[in-house]
This record gives sequence, structure tokens and C-alpha cells, in this order.
Amino acid sequence: MVSKLDIRTVNVERYILPLREGGSLPALADADDGFKYVIKFRGAGQREKALIAELVGGEIARVLGFRIPEIVFAQLDEAFGRSEGDEEIQDLLKGSQGLNLALHFLSGAVNYDPVAMNIDAELASKIVWLDAFITNVDRSFRNTNMLVWNRELWLIDHGASFLFHHSWANWEKQAKSPFPLIKDHVLLPAAADLEEVDQAFSALLTTEAIHKIVATIPDAWLLATGESEDPMEMRSVYASFLTTRLNYSQTFVNEAKNARKALV
Repeated sequence: MVSKLDIRTVNVERYILPLREGGSLPALADADDGFKYVIKFRGAGQREKALIAELVGGEIARVLGFRIPEIVFAQLDEAFGRSEGDEEIQDLLKGSQGLNLALHFLSGAVNYDPVAMNIDAELASKIVWLDAFITNVDRSFRNTNMLVWNRELWLIDHGASFLFHHSWANWEKQAKSPFPLIKDHVLLPAAADLEEVDQAFSALLTTEAIHKIVATIPDAWLLATGESEDPMEMRSVYASFLTTRLNYSQTFVNEAKNARKALV
């Protein structure tokens, strides 16, 4: 039996406020362990697929050595939010009863500003490689999804990754495909060390690590997507997508290098 990651589960106790406008409506909330979390709700936006992408993408980043806020499962009781006055938020909470996902809140963190903070070629290349690997469309100049906390760079928000699971039947083709949207990556101009990073990350991200991460996806999230009635089969597809993509990493690395040449 494949082992899983040791992901804690907390109970959400108090909804504090939505963090930004938009379809996903993540929120700051208190949990029963005394900490604040950014809650990603299963009833929002791309629903459970966004939570799966957040979990898998974030934990892959952690394996590769990036700073990622702790990811936890967040249990939402059916009575939670009944006193919420905003009807949209109340509907969101009602549709998110059960197991959600949350990230530890980094109090005092500020958004990464590419104008104010330079990132060296090695780190930029590592982040570009990660996002090309997991097909993350959401690390652009408009929305960098990086925070500076205690003078260190932290990565957040991987819920827009894994484009393949929105058209499940084509997963193998997508695993072997380049990622043209990497041209919009905020750090691409600085990513001069992609070949070196590809060698290092290909060795670091083992098959065992991939299977351990994928095994952690909750059954309830997988079944709710409606793609299959067999959670094990779906985990197998996620694992196969990742291992295949890793084997074909030169394809997306070359795409990123060519896109960078057009910029610099």
C-alpha cells in the first residue's frame, strides 16, 4: 500500500473575511488549533478540481524545496455560516460542507513585486520549471501568486494547475505536450538556468514522491469530479500524468527557453 503525506485536519471555527473578489472567494478563517488559515472552498469556482490542483501542486513544490505555507484539510460543519449576512458567501459555505483545503496564513506577508525585488536566475528557473511541469497558468505579471514573508519568497495558489483534468480523456497527450502559456510567466525573463534545473529536479522528484502525494487526494474530492467512480483509478491517472510529464520534461523546457529568447 502506498503511503500518504501526513496532512493535518482542522475544524473551521470562524469565517473572518473574503480575501479578494472573484469566483473562488477564498477566505481568512480561524481554526480549532488556534491558527488562521486561507480556506479554499470545494463549493467555489472549479470546485474539487481546484482543491486537488492546490494540494498536488503545492506538495510537489514542497518536495522540490520551495517555501509553501502548510497545507491542511479543513472540515466545515453544516451549521457553519448560518449567521453570515452575505447571501453569496452563505451559499458558498453551504455548498462547501465537509472537507475543504486550507493554507496557513502568513501574517504580514506582502505580494511579490517584480519591480521592487530581483530574483536570481537559478530561483527564477526553478519556479518557471515547476509551473511548466504542473501547467500552472496563474503566475503572471498581473497576478504573481508569490509572497514575501520574513524576507523570503513563498509560493501560493496552485489551484489553476493541471489543465489536463478539465479534459480527462486527453491526459497522455497533454502530459507529453509543451506548455505555450509559459510565455506569460512573470519570471521567464530571468530564467536562464532551465537546463540545469531540469536535471536537478528530474532527479529530485522521484516516482515514490509522486505516488505519495497523489495517494493523499481525498476520495470525496475525486468522486465529486464525476470523472470516474473509482478513486484508485483516478489517482493512477494523476500519477501517470506526472511521471510521463517528467520523462518528457525536455519538451516543456525547450518551449520555455524559446519563449524566453523572444523576450530577451
